[in-house]
Amino acid sequence: MAIDGSCDEEVFDCNEVLKALAHPLRRAILTKLKDPELHFSEQEHPLSLGVCAGLIEQGCPLAQSSASAHLAALQAAGLLRARKIGTNVFYQRNEQAIRVFLTRITAELTARPARMDDTERNNDVETV
Repeated sequence: MAIDGSCDEEVFDCNEVLKALAHPLRRAILTKLKDPELHFSEQEHPLSLGVCAGLIEQGCPLAQSSASAHLAALQAAGLLRARKIGTNVFYQRNEQAIRVFLTRITAELTARPARMDDTERNNDVETV
């Protein structure tokens, strides 16, 4: 993921995204940020800036530090963009990264696998 939050498809890491999505709270945050007008309408700042971290954290059933760690994990995976304005941090979904991830994971899961020889097949069964 580039510094500016854009998604460089050449270096995009599906494994990092899968790790970030493994926690249900992170998926819930992404889902709520899909429609911020519905879930964060009480925000004083324009939602075009993103949603204030404090408001997201208030909606989490965890301590502020734990909620912040979840936001950081989503940002590190490239699924969120963060913008700091004054003392506030605003988060938005990175729709481009989400589209790249969905395209890649769909391609991986629907691709016809190459034929494996017996050795590879036995190794895969043991590691599953």
